[in-house]
Amino acid sequence: MKIIIVKDSQQGGKAAFNIFAAALKKGARVFGLATGSTPLTTYQELVNSDLDFAQAISINLDEYVGLKADDPRSYHAYMQKKLFNFKKFKHSFLPQGDAADEQVEIERYNQVLTAHPIDLQLLGIGQNGHIGFNEPGSSFAEKTRKVALTNSTIEANSRFFENAAEVPRFAYSMGIGSILQAKQILLEAFGTNKAVAVAKMIQGPVTTACPASALQEHPNVTVILDQAAAADLKN
Repeated sequence: MKIIIVKDSQQGGKAAFNIFAAALKKGARVFGLATGSTPLTTYQELVNSDLDFAQAISINLDEYVGLKADDPRSYHAYMQKKLFNFKKFKHSFLPQGDAADEQVEIERYNQVLTAHPIDLQLLGIGQNGHIGFNEPGSSFAEKTRKVALTNSTIEANSRFFENAAEVPRFAYSMGIGSILQAKQILLEAFGTNKAVAVAKMIQGPVTTACPASALQEHPNVTVILDQAAAADLKN
C-alpha cells in the first residue's frame, strides 16, 4: 500500500489526476468511479485536463435504491454534473436505482463487472470504514448487492438531502469482492473526521469491522491523504 500525504484536498486532486493520467497512458480503459464530496477535486482536475476518455468505460460503485436516474440527488445526476457533461466516455455503467426487479438488476451489474474488468478503481472511505456502501460486517467475498445503510452513513449523507429522513435506506453497491478484482485501486480521504477510519484501514487488523482494511490484501493500492486524515497514523 503506497501512502501519499498532501497538504489539502486540492493537492490531493492533483495527485489523483496524475494517477489517472498514468493509468490511461499505460492502456487502462475501464475506470471504477466514486461519488460524494471526496473525489470532487479529482473530477475537477480531470474536467480541466486534455485527457481523452472517449474510448474508455466507467463503472460506478453504487446508487441509492428507489431514486430515478434523473433525480437530482441520484448518483447518475452527480456524475453527469461533476464529470460526464464535460468528459465523454464510450459507455458509463451505473446501477439503476429504480429497477423493477432488484435481483435482476444485481445480476446485470455483476455481468457488467465480469465483462469489463476494472483497471483503476477510485474509492473514498466512510467514517465507519465503509468502501462503496459496504458497511461494517460485510463479507470480503461479496459481489454487487442491495445494502441497508447504517444510521451513521445516513446521517453523513443527509447533507445532500433536505434532511436525514429523505436519505434512502438502501443502496445497490459493488461488493468488496468486486472492488478487490480491480487491477489498481486509488483511495482518497480528507479531513479529521476520516482519521480514525484511515488508521484502522492502513495499520489495524484486517477485519470486516473495518471494511476498508480488506485493501491491505490487494497488491496495488495507493492512498492519498491530507494531513488531517493522516493524523492518527503511527510512524
